[in-house]
Order: sequence, then C-alpha cells, then structure tokens
Amino acid sequence: MKKMALHWKIILGMVLGVLVGLLMTTFDAGQQIVQDWIKPFGKIFINCLKMIAIPLILAALIKGVSDLRDISKLSKMGGRTIGIYIVTTVIAVTIGLVLVNLVNPGKAISPETRTEMIENYSGDTTKYQETAKSQKDAGPLQALEDLVPDNIFLSATSNRNMLQIIFFAIFFGVSLILIPEEKGKTVKTFFDGLNEVILKMVDLIMLAAPYGVFALLAAIVVESPSVDLFWALGWYAITVVTGLLMMIGIYMTIVSVFTKKSPKFFLDGISPAQLLAFSTSSSAATLPVTMERVTEHLGVDEEVSSFVLPIGATINMDGTSLYQAVAAVFIAQAFGMELEFGTQLGIIATATLASIGSAAVPGAGMVMLVGVLGYAGIPEAGLALIFAVDRPLDMCRTVVNVTGDAAVSMVVAKSVGKLGDPKPNNWDDNYEAVK
Repeated sequence: MKKMALHWKIILGMVLGVLVGLLMTTFDAGQQIVQDWIKPFGKIFINCLKMIAIPLILAALIKGVSDLRDISKLSKMGGRTIGIYIVTTVIAVTIGLVLVNLVNPGKAISPETRTEMIENYSGDTTKYQETAKSQKDAGPLQALEDLVPDNIFLSATSNRNMLQIIFFAIFFGVSLILIPEEKGKTVKTFFDGLNEVILKMVDLIMLAAPYGVFALLAAIVVESPSVDLFWALGWYAITVVTGLLMMIGIYMTIVSVFTKKSPKFFLDGISPAQLLAFSTSSSAATLPVTMERVTEHLGVDEEVSSFVLPIGATINMDGTSLYQAVAAVFIAQAFGMELEFGTQLGIIATATLASIGSAAVPGAGMVMLVGVLGYAGIPEAGLALIFAVDRPLDMCRTVVNVTGDAAVSMVVAKSVGKLGDPKPNNWDDNYEAVK
C-alpha cells in the first residue's frame, strides 16, 4: 500500500488539532489541559526549527556565495533577487488597497463592538506602540547601522538578528572567494559539510511535523477569542484572505510564465513548507523546510536557493505588506476617516519599506503596522480592532511570504540557468533509516 505523503500527514495533523481544540473548549478544564499537556509539544517542534535557523543561514549562505567563485555573479543574482522582491511587494500592497476600498469592511463595525474591542486589547496596543516608538526615535539610518553586527557571536544568539547574520555570511563568503582557492579549501569544505548536516537535521525534524502542527493548532483553537468578535471582523478577514489568495495566484502565474513549470508542480513541491508556515506563523522557523523543498522538489540549484531564500525570509514579506495596507484602511474606515488617494499611495511606499524591515517571526507585522498608521494619521488605538483575528491572519500571510520566496527563487534560478529537475527525498525512507 502506498504510504501517505508528508503534506497529507501535516493536513491530517492540522485537522485533528482543530477538532481536539474544539472538543476541549466544551470542558471547563479543557483549555488548561491543552496548554499544559499538548501545547508544549508544539513549542518544542518550533524550537527545533528555530534551533537550526541560524546555523543553516550561515552554512547555506557562505556555501552559496563561495560556490559562485565570481563577484559579478553575486551582484547579478543579488540585484535580480531584491528587484523581484520589491516588485511583488508593491503588487501585494496595491491589491490590498484595491480590495479594502471595494469591500469597505471597516464600515460594518458597530460603535459598540469598536468600543468593546478597544477596551479588551488596549494593553496589547500599548506594547506595540512603545516598540514602534523606540524604532522611530532611533533615527533614519538606524536600520543601516543595525545591519552590521559589533559581535557576530552575540548576534547569533537571537533569530531576530537575521539581517546581521546574513550580512556576516555574505561578507565571509565574498572574502572566501577573494583568497587563493588552496588556502580557503579547508574552510570551504567545512561549510559544505556543515550545510549537509543541517539539511539532514531538517529531514529528521520534519518527521515530527504532523505531531507538531497538531499541538499548535489545538492550542490556537482553545485560546481564540469569542465568536462574536470574529463575526464583527468577518469582512475584514475575508478581504485579507482574498488578497492573499490572489497573491498566490500571481506567484503561480509568474512561475508558469518565467520557468515554464505548471502551477500544480509548484504547489506540490512547496505545500509542506506552506502548511508549516501556516502552523508556525514564522518565515524564519519555516526556512529550513522551504530550502529543502525548493532545492529537492522544485529543482532550484543549491547555489541559488542558499542565497535567495535566507534573504527572502528576511525582506520579502508580501503577505505582511498586503495585510498592513488592508488593516490601515480598515481601521480608518472603522473610525469614519476618509483617506485621500495620495495618502493611500504613500501607504504603498510605507508598507513596502516596513515589510522589508519586519522580522521573520510571529507578530512582527503588527509592530511595523504602527508605522504605517502613523504615516497615514490613523489613530494607533485602532490596532485593538484587529487583535481578535490577527493570529489566524498572521498564519495565512506567512504562507504567502514563504510561497513568494519559493517563486522568486525559481525565477532567479531560471534567469541564471540554475533551474533543473527535482531530486525528491523520501521522508518515509528517512524514517525507516532512523528506526
């Protein structure tokens, strides 16, 4: 009998997690049971992925850059990567603004619901406002200053310092190219081997993916706010999800046009990473799996994937930027504000730049949204209006972020002649080997 594919196992784990979560909400002690005995396994699974994120980026980027053996190749690939990422982000923000102006979801919120939600989530709003204020007060070049670490070992202690890790890895890889090959051979061999070991760790961790997503989804269901609040925000959620689905359609079109690969081939190859992104709400935590799927199942050469994907996980946040555009206009509508066309054009630029600065971790988009609201003159207290459904929408937009990274890696690989045939791993064979 044919064994179940990994993505079906993950889907089964997600469905069972939702069902168990719903069942537990019917018991007085159900939420506590899930939090004490089920949720920790989900956290352990996420921690396993986060544990190898920084070693993976270091090894993969250093290997990828040093494999180029030519600085001109690096600049060509880097320019195309960042250019395509910016274009897709602008498209995402534009789609979000068009949809939110057509649907007008903010006008469906009653004054009573608005007041209730602001009271319930005012504490969380203050936290994000303070974080955004500290970033704003830092100065216009603070982001550039933060890019260069003063201590790489200290930077490597937190996944929030991904840009610093990427800077060091690219700098190290370029330096490795510039020294005589015989002198750098030992270092090159070490990072090549380290990269293989980390990828094998990804294989082993993914054996637990169905169980990890089961625990994560069960916990999310029992911790969700009341149905009444979700109902009041239904049109807002529908608007965001519609925009996100349109972006996935755009990615499939881009892949089909530029790489001549079918949408089905693309979705089949990246689906396990999409499902994991949905469960973890973190592009960084999903990065190891994204790299494995793109390299082994979509045919992208490791030289390209190890360069494009870590950068994408940090600066390519199409789903986040689309959500920021919709959320900003939605909050304005809820407060009865009319945003001028020029202001909404400014939101496109602000959301694009904000998405580049978003950390690849859950909830980071909320901090960046404060800056978008501030630009447009929208009351920041309105953040409280979207907290009730932010968690499930965060899961959905992370799927788009990861899908966009994969699509761009295929396009870049095709443009430099590095897109070949997939080399699939058999997850069940790995499982048997472990046993």
